[in-house]
Amino acid sequence: MKEDGGDRMLEKLRGRKPTLIDMKSYRRSAVVIPLIETENGYEVLFEVRAIGLKHQPGEICFPGGGCDQGEAPEAAALREICEELLISPTQVRIEAPMDIFVSPFNMVIYPYLGTLNSYEGTYSRDEVLEIFTVPLRFFMEKEPGIYYNKIYTEPPENFPWDKVQGGYRYRWNTGTYPVLFYEYEDRVIWGITARIMRNTVQLMQATGWRME
Repeated sequence: MKEDGGDRMLEKLRGRKPTLIDMKSYRRSAVVIPLIETENGYEVLFEVRAIGLKHQPGEICFPGGGCDQGEAPEAAALREICEELLISPTQVRIEAPMDIFVSPFNMVIYPYLGTLNSYEGTYSRDEVLEIFTVPLRFFMEKEPGIYYNKIYTEPPENFPWDKVQGGYRYRWNTGTYPVLFYEYEDRVIWGITARIMRNTVQLMQATGWRME
């Protein structure tokens, strides 16, 4: 027996763009990997987060932040970099989307490679303690240090073991979470920022980008 409305349902599903299961439970953020062209080649701009911020004060990051409700990630990335660096949208060009970062902590980050023009070193002191740049060449030539954190499942006290094959003896899968470190002069660029930077470099190299 053919299910009523089945054809209409399938028609609506055809061609849809897949997303993450339970996507609404993830915090969405977007960042820009900003490149500045200089006489010596491209430099990558980083921020040091203001000490007064609630989350990760004093840490090194890319310009970016959370996506507002219904806001497209690219629009959020552009809005955030303009707010944090006190620039106009005409001073930044989003060149390309990079690979999406999904953390095991219900967070999704959409990185975008961008270029800055006519930038004079401004930034919002409410959000940014300072800015600095690192030659792109450094990341092209330097491999980061990599350390692996273990990830395991810890069920709650009221977990229904009687509904699981094997009960208490059930063997959960375990995993690893790579934590990357770049050290440049007196700066340590690590964690998610380092992973996004490494992936960006790998994507650039895959296109044939070479440092002269």
